[in-house]
Amino acid sequence: MKNIKEHSYKISKKDRENLHNHSSALIWFTGLSGSGKSTLANLLEQELHNLKISTFALDGDNIRHGLNKDLGFSSDDRSENIRRIGEVAKLLTHAGILTIAAFVSPFKKDREIVKNIVGSDHFIEIYVNASLAECEKRDTKGLYKKARNGEIKNMTGISSAYEAPENPTLEIDTNKETIDESMQKIKKCIIKKLKYGKLYN
Repeated sequence: MKNIKEHSYKISKKDRENLHNHSSALIWFTGLSGSGKSTLANLLEQELHNLKISTFALDGDNIRHGLNKDLGFSSDDRSENIRRIGEVAKLLTHAGILTIAAFVSPFKKDREIVKNIVGSDHFIEIYVNASLAECEKRDTKGLYKKARNGEIKNMTGISSAYEAPENPTLEIDTNKETIDESMQKIKKCIIKKLKYGKLYN
């Protein structure tokens, strides 16, 4: 942008990672509403916190109460919602924090934008796969019922498409796996990616 120049500071991302004694990255949970994203993200943060890993969790509803409260649920607004979250995640990872994000993020192009913002080497995509029927059965927020009754427009899975990841870092099937089984798979994957206690970059 004209008249705007990025300022460089003496302390680098690597310096901050060294301070935390672990690498930083963005762990991105994607899947239908009711698939179990937020539940797993919450449990993962607790597990990592117990390992003395510095974390911060970003959640869809929480972000829309503040930073993105001006956005609706049109395709354009959904894309802008995800883009802003990607920029916030970039700041957090540059602070040396392992960032956990749980968002429906239904469009492949938007998830790709986030990957490009934070860098592909620091983007861990976890696809929480659950059938629409199972998500409707859970319907923890009552959203599917409202969508079926015409009270909610652009509901992912009902009147708006969900584009599943083709090559996620890890896929979790909450139709078949228990929460504990899913959590152990995720934790094992993350610890391996982080090479806990060492820096991979």
